[in-house]
Amino acid sequence: MIYKRLIKPVFLIVAIAICFFLMNSSVYCQDITILNIDNPSIRKIPLAIPEFKKFSVGDIIEKDAEKAQTLLIDALDFTGYLKIIDARAFLADPAKTGIARKDINFLDWTGIGAELLITGGINVEKNRVKLWLRLFDTFDMRLLAGKIYTGERKDLRLMIHRFCSEVSLKLTGKPGVFNSKIAFVSKINDKKEIFTCEFDGFNPKQFTFHKSISLSPAWSSDSEWIAYSSFANGNHDLYIKSFNKRRGTIINKKGMNITPAWAPGKFELAACLSFSGDPEIYLLTGKGKIIKRITDSWGIDTSPKFSPDGHSIAFVSKREGTPQIFIKNLETNHTRRLTFKGGYNTSPAWSPNGDRIAYVGIKSGRIDIYTIGVNGDFPVQLTSSTGDNEDPSWSPDGGLIVFSSTRMRGRSQLYVMTAAGTDQRRLLKFKGEQTDPDWSMVNK
Repeated sequence: MIYKRLIKPVFLIVAIAICFFLMNSSVYCQDITILNIDNPSIRKIPLAIPEFKKFSVGDIIEKDAEKAQTLLIDALDFTGYLKIIDARAFLADPAKTGIARKDINFLDWTGIGAELLITGGINVEKNRVKLWLRLFDTFDMRLLAGKIYTGERKDLRLMIHRFCSEVSLKLTGKPGVFNSKIAFVSKINDKKEIFTCEFDGFNPKQFTFHKSISLSPAWSSDSEWIAYSSFANGNHDLYIKSFNKRRGTIINKKGMNITPAWAPGKFELAACLSFSGDPEIYLLTGKGKIIKRITDSWGIDTSPKFSPDGHSIAFVSKREGTPQIFIKNLETNHTRRLTFKGGYNTSPAWSPNGDRIAYVGIKSGRIDIYTIGVNGDFPVQLTSSTGDNEDPSWSPDGGLIVFSSTRMRGRSQLYVMTAAGTDQRRLLKFKGEQTDPDWSMVNK
């Protein structure tokens, strides 16, 4: 009788403990971020992406299935934190067996070193596409993400990139770069115009048509506006234009109106203006009205960049003799020098996490890109012995940096690398020279 009286409360305690463990394990599995893409010593995770299973027949689905797989491989390889496994090593073919968890022998994938697996299915009917996409952890034999997308065939790239954002969110806690854009300057017949392209250099489009010299494009934090400077009207004026509607404002005060930078979450921007004689940094409304003067010192103050929280601003100043990077707290008005090594440091770019600043430094006549902690700690050189490297801009997830380089035949072209300086590769093949890239901070 005593045993019977005790077994119920003991069983209840054990059951509660098991439930508690399972609940917490479930939450842990759902919220864990496997990869820290800010870690300079990050290990690339092996990922297998086999052919898509085709749920209809015909030449169109054969073409679209191959295209979908290629888009998926190229986009995820672009991140720099995934290693795509060569298909020749595969021991199984989900395109023939099935793409669901029950159809997969995970030993076939762990046996070739794949820690992640993406299976895909596709159906095409009357110009409409349906995609089934699943991300698996092969060692835990667990589904990490699964989505179904439907749309027109022309939207195949968009659907694949939406799933890539799901993969990034699951693996890093961030949606990644897959729907972001890059603005840049390209030379056309000795003139310079602003262009935009997608995150991987796809679909470059001309944004300005001034037939003049336009420079320093800057995305607003909601990616709805682009600010830039231009000589279109004979003076170095500042233009603020809607990305889609092409309406906007021109700031044409006497002297220079250059190097715009948008405030996070606001329709405000900082820029260098010289109407008072000495180039200083001012805070402006999105319609060009001066809100306040930010800097007030002898020597040029230019190239402002806001911290992600909007509380501070990094900028370049010659107040101590040579161009160096300074940080000003906009709440306390305290200004401090950030860079001390090298006699010429410019072009600050604040990381999305707010912990590091990328910049351009000149040492021994070489122009290279560096990063440094916002407290001045741990300066790191990212480029070396590869021409002149300038104009760094961070990806919205902080994992990549786009920049310009003259490493190929002395012409400035756009390149991208990880935040640790690895995987440096050309972004797009485009006529002329390209400079001044700026990566949008939100997905559009």
